[in-house]
Amino acid sequence: QVQLVESGGGLVQAGDSLRLSCAVSGRTLSSFSMGWFRQAPGKEREFVAAISRSGFNTDYADFVKGRFTISRDLAKNTVYLRMNSLKPEDTAVYYCAANSRIDFGRSGFNYWGQGTQVTVSS
Repeated sequence: QVQLVESGGGLVQAGDSLRLSCAVSGRTLSSFSMGWFRQAPGKEREFVAAISRSGFNTDYADFVKGRFTISRDLAKNTVYLRMNSLKPEDTAVYYCAANSRIDFGRSGFNYWGQGTQVTVSS
């Protein structure tokens, strides 16, 4: 059974940094392409970042380019989202997702974590 568990969220001030972690269990991380999504109150869930199954390719939403970095550690079976220069509009629940069906992309993820809250105060 595949499980994804996020951690690392919290309350920070604008301009601060956070690193989210997503621990994957049940299958090796190299089995999946991985992604991060977020959902703010009253808004639809939106794509944030993705990393390919090989780990060689990454993709970012325009609103986080240059500020956020997705990475992974195969030895720890964990994916990370490093978030720098946080803004109040980054406030949301952040979800980790795994896709066992394709090598790389923004959609079609078939496993999801429970989410971790990130709140950025101004």
